[in-house]
Amino acid sequence: MIEKKSVGAIDIGSNAVRMLIADVEDYTGTVSYKKTAFLRVPIRLGEDVFAGGRIGPEKQHRLCEAMQGFVHVMNAYGVELRRACATSAMREAANGPETVQAIEACSGFRVEIISGQEEADLIFSGGMRSLMDPGGSYLLVDVGGGSTEVTVYAGRHRVDSRSFSLGTVRMLSGAVPGGECDRFKEWLRQAAFEYAPTVIIGSGGNINKAQKLLGRKEKEEISLGDLKLLYNKIKAFSYEDRIHRMGMNTYRADVIVPALKIFLTAAKSSRVERFMVPKLGLVDGIVHRLYRDAVPAAADEPERTDEEI
Repeated sequence: MIEKKSVGAIDIGSNAVRMLIADVEDYTGTVSYKKTAFLRVPIRLGEDVFAGGRIGPEKQHRLCEAMQGFVHVMNAYGVELRRACATSAMREAANGPETVQAIEACSGFRVEIISGQEEADLIFSGGMRSLMDPGGSYLLVDVGGGSTEVTVYAGRHRVDSRSFSLGTVRMLSGAVPGGECDRFKEWLRQAAFEYAPTVIIGSGGNINKAQKLLGRKEKEEISLGDLKLLYNKIKAFSYEDRIHRMGMNTYRADVIVPALKIFLTAAKSSRVERFMVPKLGLVDGIVHRLYRDAVPAAADEPERTDEEI
């Protein structure tokens, strides 16, 4: 007998708002996650927050419109379990709590503003454990619009983590706090000394795009040398050429440069030369966590993630 639940997750990030709907099935002791719908709206809350400390009326309106649309889509799919999490921009916005109230008033959806630590833990929940060798040491690096979360895993267990105010929109806005890049490098050097990670697991839309541009399949490794070559190639193109000659979307063509710079800096500082890109992010982690919390017995069952969209 197959037991199935429809689960929905929303990630309100500094660059974009994402919604994932997945059918989670338990069949003969194996839990499978089948993605059935994914939507992304590039609202860029960070443009307002990192420059002026608040979410402006126009972006707040667009966010409410997006959330109303997501709720309608979830209802149409018959989503049983749902959760929305907001990250760096909403954490820092002086009117973050006010914006959360506005979203609930217009859509009926209660948004949670989560810490960088919880963000990293949720991302790991989205199936990362199955990628790791039990005896290996890894760096999970998630580059977002407003922050970068770095977590060290040894023996499939989190042993250290840190959230840095380094993000693509923040860098483009010139709003990175003084000394933050140096703190990022020093923390990674110390992590490398203590745990000797051999692989960086990259998370975020920009490293996913890099993997595609390099012609790699999902979970196929990328070498540091190949990522450097791609970074230099993209950087040499103008914003317009990235769109028209490289086929990038307008919302990707600018942020991919600072994102790859962060990944390359992470690799150099930690002396790691291999990247793994499983294409798992915060929305995947939210889906997995929602299901496990609803069906505790599923936590010990093997998992499989299937791409349906």
